[in-house]
Amino acid sequence: MEEDKIHLLIVSPEKTLFEGLVKYVRLPGSAGQFAVFHNHAPLISSLDAGEVVYRSGKDKICLNISGGFVEVNDNTVSVCVTEATA
Repeated sequence: MEEDKIHLLIVSPEKTLFEGLVKYVRLPGSAGQFAVFHNHAPLISSLDAGEVVYRSGKDKICLNISGGFVEVNDNTVSVCVTEATA
């Protein structure tokens, strides 16, 4: 894995929305927004409706979600969303 990158996987019940290496991801946690960078501590959290933002290469991508869950472990972020729109 590239230095200072995390592996991000975003899935919905229908399909994989994104999979790749990113610099960071910002998520709408139930207790408030939070960001995940390289070497973040492991966690599991529910997600509220809001915006998932991540940087892939030079692109900043925003994805509106209606809720879901996230797991962070060993520089891998797995996000399962109920619905998403770009």
